[in-house]
Amino acid sequence: MPPPRPRRLAHEQRIFLETLVAGLPAVFISLFLLWTGDYSPKVQWTLTLLVLSFWLGYGLTVREHVTRPLQTMANLLTALREGDFSVRARGANRDEPLGDVLAEINQLGGVLQEQRLGALEATALLRTVMEEIDVAIFAFDSSETLRLVNRSGQELLAQPAERILGRAAGELGLSDCLGGEPMRVLTRTFAGGAGRWGMRRTSFREGGLPHSLVVIADLSQPLREEELKAWQRLVRVIGHELNNSLAPIKSIAGSLHTMLRRPRRPPDWEADMFSGLDIIAARAEGLNQFMQSYARLAKLPPPTRTPVELAPLLRRLASLETRLPVQVLASPEILAHIDAAQIEQVVINLVKNAVDAALETGGGVRVSWRKPSGQAEILIEDDGPGIANAQNLFVPFFTTKPAGSGIGLVLCRQIAENHGGSLALQNRADAAGCVARLRLPV
Repeated sequence: MPPPRPRRLAHEQRIFLETLVAGLPAVFISLFLLWTGDYSPKVQWTLTLLVLSFWLGYGLTVREHVTRPLQTMANLLTALREGDFSVRARGANRDEPLGDVLAEINQLGGVLQEQRLGALEATALLRTVMEEIDVAIFAFDSSETLRLVNRSGQELLAQPAERILGRAAGELGLSDCLGGEPMRVLTRTFAGGAGRWGMRRTSFREGGLPHSLVVIADLSQPLREEELKAWQRLVRVIGHELNNSLAPIKSIAGSLHTMLRRPRRPPDWEADMFSGLDIIAARAEGLNQFMQSYARLAKLPPPTRTPVELAPLLRRLASLETRLPVQVLASPEILAHIDAAQIEQVVINLVKNAVDAALETGGGVRVSWRKPSGQAEILIEDDGPGIANAQNLFVPFFTTKPAGSGIGLVLCRQIAENHGGSLALQNRADAAGCVARLRLPV
């Protein structure tokens, strides 16, 4: 066994002994002179007791003056550690070092008291917001145990908080929300209702341990409202296009019918008949193309993804444009998992629009690509006049071209979004023209 370590003296004991050692020479000399001098025994014993009493009393007094402020500071810090910020030290005078320390402790207590008050107010506000918000919020710890739920979450599970807190996610039917994609739409039935739900999952740390925050929102009502608006827009657009075609057809058919019912027809009635029938056929063909364009937009198949090198694909598509040389800028090699046929359709349409714009001003068109933050971004830039009205870019069947269908950009954006990407067009900030940004996940 190792030898026991010597026990260290306490701080106040060391102070007391050091004080006695400091006065020991004077006491020794005094007693030596007292007992070697020509004094009576009574005087010698009386003075000896008096010297020893003062010596020990002074040592105890010094120890008390040193240890008492330390005990006061220890009590103050203990109160702060236990959350009692109302305790203050008296005699905190900044004119001396000890008073300066006590004043700093008092000020620290005031700061901590203000911070705790602010934290309590922020917590109360957060709880109020969580209770009033109409989306279900659940917080799970690392063991998938429910630690926090708001009022909407209780209504979704049809159980009060005291019955579901502390239970596992599997028991509550929420285990699937802790895995898979962090953002997705759920179609399922909870105890508090059924329908389509938007789920978002994020992570946070509390006490150094990972936690998961799950937010579930009812999408049924917003989806119904958006569906109604979509139907209204669709009926308005189709009705406008049908009226544009059926009105002249009806008018010309009525004129031809009136002409045929006349007992005496004009000499050139056959020419008028053929001309009217040609107009009716042209308007019917235009209406048929319109319906085919809409069917093409509505029946877009899901993408079939394969690994595709973007560099050779974009160089080949740029070379297909014969009206204007398209400049392909040097860009990095990127491998993307995409539906090559659908992306080709998007790029061809965007390049065609860029060339149409550049021909108006005699400018050029440039194609480049890059890889910002894990995405493939294809840039198609032109020197044309720019976008006059950006709000109507993706409105179905809206076009400023005489022979346009108004379906191209809408179809391009839908293809990009089906790939999990996006399509945006905006005017260039450095010069005239427009830039199209097609982003696809790598």
